[in-house]
Amino acid sequence: MPGSAQPTSVAVGGWSVHVPGLTAADLPGSPDEPACSPDQARLVLGRKGLLGKEPATRLALCAVHRALGLPPGPLPEPLPYAPGTAVVVASNLGNAETVCTVLSQMRERGGSAVSPLDAPNASSNVIASSVAIRYGFTGPNLTVCSGATAGLDAVRLGMLLVRAGRARRAVVVGVEPADPVARRLAALRPDPPGELTAAAGCVLLGEWPEQTGVWCGPVVRSRRPVPAADAKIGELYGAEGVVRLAVAAARLAAAAGPEAAGAADTPVEVGCGDPEDGYASTRLVRETPVGAAA
Repeated sequence: MPGSAQPTSVAVGGWSVHVPGLTAADLPGSPDEPACSPDQARLVLGRKGLLGKEPATRLALCAVHRALGLPPGPLPEPLPYAPGTAVVVASNLGNAETVCTVLSQMRERGGSAVSPLDAPNASSNVIASSVAIRYGFTGPNLTVCSGATAGLDAVRLGMLLVRAGRARRAVVVGVEPADPVARRLAALRPDPPGELTAAAGCVLLGEWPEQTGVWCGPVVRSRRPVPAADAKIGELYGAEGVVRLAVAAARLAAAAGPEAAGAADTPVEVGCGDPEDGYASTRLVRETPVGAAA
């Protein structure tokens, strides 16, 4: 561990941001071309395995696929680092539309009216399990639905799994859809900051093949909000903490250069939350190992 990284810090092995329509020029960590919509997820993931997947699941899969640095399309072979890898997802409204649809169908026409494709999506853990199944991750599999701090709550759990030895690495995803049901539910919050935006972010924690030099410090509760360094892209709700962390990591990595070898950057504070749910924050620091530039 680099000297100035805290003992409780965990290495960040990769990141990605996936907000439909936005590029890296709009938001660091995004793809060079405009990020695809959930309906066009086949452009990133290939066609196989997407039938019946909800928009939030498709967005999450796109973010994970890009964070892992994989080429477009299905996996050509199993990932060598998949065994024991944990998945932690933050999403408050990811499958709310399906839950409402299933309940309405059962009330109106009985259980036989529920589509076999919809029923699995009623599980609160469907996004995390879908990520694990697609990429073969066999470690702990968790979903966090803790309101506006869910993103960094998920990061905290991912770090805890790595530091406790429950997993050597963790895939942490924050995602929210923007379907009518999700938007109506998000608007019920006291003083909502804006209309819900479909977005996903992913950060890779622990021992990944690529060493980025970025480290994530402990997640702590905060009494104040942390201003966003990036342009306002809309209300992200449970995805906010992970998206903002991925954006900050991308900014730190972009600032790296040969002259920074062996030096540490000033920590960047990242936060999420609201007055109702409280606030959480963490810090990222980048350290380029001596000789890495060569």
